[in-house]
Amino acid sequence: MDFIKKNLSEIQSKIKFYAEKYNRNNILLIAVSKTFPIEYIKEVYNYGIRDFAENKAQELRIKAQELKDLDINWHFIGRIQTNKIKYIVPVAKYIHSVYREKEIQEIDRIAKKYNKTQKILIELNVSGEETKGGITEKDLKNLLDFSMNFENIEVVGLMTMAPYTDNEDIIKNVFIKLKNLRDEYSKYYPNLKELSMGMSNDYHIAIESGSTMLRIGSSIFGKRYYKEGE
Repeated sequence: MDFIKKNLSEIQSKIKFYAEKYNRNNILLIAVSKTFPIEYIKEVYNYGIRDFAENKAQELRIKAQELKDLDINWHFIGRIQTNKIKYIVPVAKYIHSVYREKEIQEIDRIAKKYNKTQKILIELNVSGEETKGGITEKDLKNLLDFSMNFENIEVVGLMTMAPYTDNEDIIKNVFIKLKNLRDEYSKYYPNLKELSMGMSNDYHIAIESGSTMLRIGSSIFGKRYYKEGE
């Protein structure tokens, strides 16, 4: 699997280049391992990466169990089904894709069972695309206020996905808008520090725009193959 070493080295060099260019530091590289086998994860782990992301609760659960002896920080980045939260909370350090009150209630309920404070990020649909999850800007304060009612929840940041477009101005506008929202609301919610934005095709724009968490999959693991129906 020499290609993984090569890919990882290249993406790390590029991230370092853009971080220096835009005077950024403390950017977390999260390897998005969804659909890829355990062997790939171990390979990336052996090259020093400790943060991995999955987007399906049961896949996260299985992989976390198989790799329980490794000091991996698991991130959940997919659409949340409330009946699957029981699989996510026990293993995920961060849940990036929270945007409904019932998700917060269930995350808190399960976290209590494990005597855990679950770190979450609120997902915003900044681009306004119907196919994307997340709340709108006008609903952010209400959801942040709602989350303050739960002892086992800690909202640590905001997350978004940019539209699939070659127009970098459109992508940058989405990322800058999320950063501005984080900056505005962190005055009142001091734990709101993280910005989860930027993937393999737009991470350089995300770094320029203030991202603290990059979700990188294909640039590390190669082309992703989905089963029919996924």
